[in-house]
Amino acid sequence: FVGLKNFKDVLTGPLKEVFLPVFAWTFICATLITLGCFAVGLIFALVLSNKNMKEASLYKAFLVVPWALPGAIVIVSFSGLLNSQYGAVNQILMQLHIINEPIMWLTQVGPARLAVVLISIWLGFPYMMNVCIGALSAIPETYYEAADIDGANGFQKFFKITLPSLATTAFPLLMGSWSFNFGGFSAAFLLLSGGPVRPDTPFAGYTDMLGSAAYKMTTQFGRFDLGAALSIIMFFIVGTIAFIQMRASGQCKEAD
Repeated sequence: FVGLKNFKDVLTGPLKEVFLPVFAWTFICATLITLGCFAVGLIFALVLSNKNMKEASLYKAFLVVPWALPGAIVIVSFSGLLNSQYGAVNQILMQLHIINEPIMWLTQVGPARLAVVLISIWLGFPYMMNVCIGALSAIPETYYEAADIDGANGFQKFFKITLPSLATTAFPLLMGSWSFNFGGFSAAFLLLSGGPVRPDTPFAGYTDMLGSAAYKMTTQFGRFDLGAALSIIMFFIVGTIAFIQMRASGQCKEAD
């Protein structure tokens, strides 16, 4: 029985040099994806909720396509689109004179991490959009009518009425989405296999999340002890966030 030795090796031992940067990137990546999905989803929800928007249902059906398609297939497809030599993304950006030379999306650290975040946002924003559309439809129209009488402009109505009204729905939604993104690693693993490779360790690349690092430790290096320790650490982090989400949504309250 090794007790807490595996956790000590991960948190304070030699593997600390692997765990800390991977944990930091996982936290930052999950936060960027969650906020990005919510921001993009809210923008489209506001546009589609406009009563003057014609054929809103058609646009909505088009925008949910990224959510409807299998994520693994979409991510693998992006590996070709982001290829530095013949990828369509670089070709379009160069033809529009946005860039002068191809971006190394799959081999350089900064572009690779940006690609992981943007692809994850593209896959996740339709869910946020649908939830926001439902939440926006529940806001009483009388609030906006009273604001119009008081002479409020669009920004004032958004920050004084729309956002506060969405807070009850948005907070547990964001917490749950963050937990999902913190534990997920499909985009980083399928697109880049966690690369680019770190020169100081074989266990995790620059885009590896905690989940993919644990997967590599067990399947590629046979370190089931360290992989299990990472998985348990992830469980406690995600479990804590899930508990906060349940408390915020009122699921933990006792029935009267």
